[in-house]
Amino acid sequence: MKSIIIASTSTLHGGSYLDYILPALQLHFKNCTTILFIPYARPGGISHEEYTQKAAEAFASINIKLQGIHEFESPEKAIQNAEGIFTGGGNTFLLVTQLYKNNIMQLLAEKVKNGTPYLGTSAGSNICGLSMQTTNDMPIIYPPSFQTLGLIPFNLNPHYLDPDVNSQHMGETRETRIKEFHSFNAIPVLGLREGSWLEVKGNKITLKGSLKARLFKQNQNPEELEPESDLSNLK
Repeated sequence: MKSIIIASTSTLHGGSYLDYILPALQLHFKNCTTILFIPYARPGGISHEEYTQKAAEAFASINIKLQGIHEFESPEKAIQNAEGIFTGGGNTFLLVTQLYKNNIMQLLAEKVKNGTPYLGTSAGSNICGLSMQTTNDMPIIYPPSFQTLGLIPFNLNPHYLDPDVNSQHMGETRETRIKEFHSFNAIPVLGLREGSWLEVKGNKITLKGSLKARLFKQNQNPEELEPESDLSNLK
């Protein structure tokens, strides 16, 4: 049975890394003594070692050891043997490229679908959808494919931002960009605001956190979803 937390962000304004979601993570990874961290997205270009250390410090506060996938000789064996898995945020193009380069995209999908607890934040959440095409990230590298893990039957837009009515910025809003995606694609897109996450238990998908999420479907008006909404039938 799938057991997944798909979080919009790792850090809320004024908070520390993962602190807002640690109670949920403690329960989520309750049967894990060690989890495997995938630091491939490298936010700000930091090293795998620096990123892993940052994540390890957060998990140490709930008495869980974290080990980076780059520390293993074989990424494939690291995935196969993992008790739990966390893929951090950063650049989704880079993350997806590295997963394909190391031949673990499909393996990771199968591992999580078979019940290994998984946490994704930001880019690590983007890859839970059918494709990475609704990421906010800059295309700094060209991945072999936009297809991702397919753990949920729709796409995500983490860090979703509502238009600022007082802003003089004339560029595209997130809503505009998602509508552009729907000019060519029929996949639903969930705009996940910072502080919200999806909890996936088997085939049930539930919106968690205190904020609403914004759902976009092709040729339909966007819809606001309340916390605890059931998205299991969204496709």
